[in-house]
Amino acid sequence: MELTFLGATGTVTGSKYLLKTDTKHILVDCGLFQGLKQLRLKNWSKLPINPAKIDAVVLTHAHIDHSGYLPLLVKNGFSGKVYCSEGTADLCKIMLPDSAHLQEEEAEYANRRGFSKHHPALPLYTKEDAENALALLTPVSFEQDVDLGGGLTLRLSPSGHILGSAFVRIHSQKTSILFSGDIGRTNDILMKPPVRIKQADYLLIESTYGNRLHQNDDPKAKLATIINRTVKRKGVVVIPVFAVGRAQELLYYIHLLKTSGAIAEDIPVYLNSPMAVDATEIFNLYHGEHRLNAEQCRALFRTAHMVNSIEQSKALNELKGPMIILSASGMASGGRVVHHLKAFAPKSNNTILFVGFQAAGTRGAAMLDGAESIKIHGEYIPVRASVELISNLSAHADYAEILDWLSGFEAPPKKTFIVHGEPVAADSMRRHIQEKLHWQVEVPEYLETVRLD
Repeated sequence: MELTFLGATGTVTGSKYLLKTDTKHILVDCGLFQGLKQLRLKNWSKLPINPAKIDAVVLTHAHIDHSGYLPLLVKNGFSGKVYCSEGTADLCKIMLPDSAHLQEEEAEYANRRGFSKHHPALPLYTKEDAENALALLTPVSFEQDVDLGGGLTLRLSPSGHILGSAFVRIHSQKTSILFSGDIGRTNDILMKPPVRIKQADYLLIESTYGNRLHQNDDPKAKLATIINRTVKRKGVVVIPVFAVGRAQELLYYIHLLKTSGAIAEDIPVYLNSPMAVDATEIFNLYHGEHRLNAEQCRALFRTAHMVNSIEQSKALNELKGPMIILSASGMASGGRVVHHLKAFAPKSNNTILFVGFQAAGTRGAAMLDGAESIKIHGEYIPVRASVELISNLSAHADYAEILDWLSGFEAPPKKTFIVHGEPVAADSMRRHIQEKLHWQVEVPEYLETVRLD
């Protein structure tokens, strides 16, 4: 086997790994680069392999940094099967068309307002491309062996990150390799913990929080404090959320705060993300993967007003607080939340609350770094609102939780590759594994190819 790292090296986005044998080319994950401009430009660059020569794609989960390049791969010639869990397939059916819609919408907006350097501005791919990609999805059950041909076998195991997220294990008669994707947390309020894996000859491990530990304090208490403080100022709490995972978690926390009396029952809550609304409905189909029962799932819907139309979304910007708005995207890199930031970030009585990892180059990272203004649609918007972070709502395991998960291996892999982390985090994860477990560890470079004996 040979493994080439086509993404998620030196960054938390763009996950793509090409596994080659004498007879098969398998792409594990097919994600978009996000954040810094030099990363986003890679989405437009030609892959170092002809997509038509890829035999199959395997997805660890549905988040766009792991699945969002798939429509472009299909547009450029890929026609094989896309293996994933059933939950991932259902989520991709809403996330990939939404990703295409956002790109078409942003291109149209840029052309109408004339702020793009490209004439005309074009989307990376269209909704038609997304639908063509969805036709190739091939759902498989967890813990079932799937024949990929050429002597290769695939097995998916629950990783606890979001609905459908999986560890991907591919093995032949001679060797095996495990792709962690994103690893969930042991005590997540929504998701069940990641399953333990006992053996793999080679391992790719994520390192999003490779240099950090999640705080031990109660995120629910901090959320109540931030909401009550903003309500006292008659302000608006804008929460950029990932439509899958964080949106549902925040709704559940707000439900708990209201029912306990920690925040006022009558504070209006709006979920302004059609994709998050759809994902919340899908949550009710997969009780085996998460901790909520049917009644608790229904409570998510009762907690918020579900906003679907563009007209409803625009109308929110004319309302006065107090109120809470949950809107995608989670890093404020696009979507409806950007329009809410234009409306509410300039006012000092409001709060912008981030609840997940913010990649370098995103508006979220800039605001948390204290930016006095952010660029939206070609103009700079002042940031006078309070900017807050609740870091321990992340769906990614921190380095201690990853080390604990790695301790479940019965023997060390021949080599462990650190991926899906910004440079400092990836190198810190390397050091932690070497010092605690004494494994052979490497941080690969972009486009690096390694041979797996």
